Amino acid sequence: MRALTVIPGRKHSLALTEMPEPEPESGDLVVDALAVGVCGTDKEIAAAEYGMAPPRADRLVLGHESLGRVREAPEGSGFAPGDLVVGVVRRPDPVPCGACAIGRFDECRNGGYTERGIKQLDGYASEVWTVEAEYAVKLDPRLAEVGVLMEPTTVVAKAWDQIDKIGGRSWFEPKSVLVTGAGPIGLLAALIGAQRGLEVHVLDRVTDGPKPELVADLGATYHHEGIDSVLEAGEPDIVIEATGASSLVFEAVAATGPFGVTCLTGVSPAGRSVNVDAGALNRDVVLENDAIVGSVNANLGHYAEAARVLAASDLDWLGRMITRRVPLARFAEAFDLGPEHIKAVIDLEDASA
Repeated sequence: MRALTVIPGRKHSLALTEMPEPEPESGDLVVDALAVGVCGTDKEIAAAEYGMAPPRADRLVLGHESLGRVREAPEGSGFAPGDLVVGVVRRPDPVPCGACAIGRFDECRNGGYTERGIKQLDGYASEVWTVEAEYAVKLDPRLAEVGVLMEPTTVVAKAWDQIDKIGGRSWFEPKSVLVTGAGPIGLLAALIGAQRGLEVHVLDRVTDGPKPELVADLGATYHHEGIDSVLEAGEPDIVIEATGASSLVFEAVAATGPFGVTCLTGVSPAGRSVNVDAGALNRDVVLENDAIVGSVNANLGHYAEAARVLAASDLDWLGRMITRRVPLARFAEAFDLGPEHIKAVIDLEDASA
């Protein structure tokens, strides 16, 4: 079979590699891959910024945004041949911390976790993959074209879960949400806000193309002239920051109304300085009982919620998020998107050159 692999820590090592099909262990599903999504994490691993190969291996199979169809399933696993599935990304550490021990491996305390396609476990960017039945999630069969969006949806499902838990520390009836960034994470965060019946505002730099159109089709409001243009409509109760742009992060934190919750999902690059009135920011956060939380990864509960979100969504709307779809042989095109694009997907069923 073919797999998209990289030598972690070595630039320009991204390549298609011929490998034997994986041998299933007891309790594993054997899955024929349909598609794999490409995100910033994959690009950073390909650029040798991080990533770890499995023990005693030089190359790491990339791909943590999976979609496949079950070929073989153990009896009693709850799966059957033909089921549409995705594989969970993270696994708890072998000697689990307290969080991992109760299934919250997305919040591992000691860093001993592993991750498919990222850290010490091969990913899903191969024509065939295996996965433990307990780390596979079944999708509605109608999602065959868009189910590859499941993993990024789990990230925002967790973000909304965090917001609910923090807001629930007191009376909390949010009416509006601001999402900064109209990439996949931002649009999916806006989707959930719309599904919850909130007034949704999305801020991004792009002025035309699919991003404003997708936001409008959610019944949300698109902004591109800076955060002040959003605040003209009132202070949001919730902010989900999905850009990682350092200056925007601080503007987003300061934008909420009293008892506001800001959830940071974008990762800022290190080494960049911005001028911030830390005193004014601290004053606002304290006097308004605001809360700021970072959120990354997802556990099994978030995968279940993400599956529900996708199944309840307009499939055409989800499909329009995928602005580039290429066969495995042309994988490089999925790693080189311009700002007009939203999501790149590699089609693992398409064997064309």
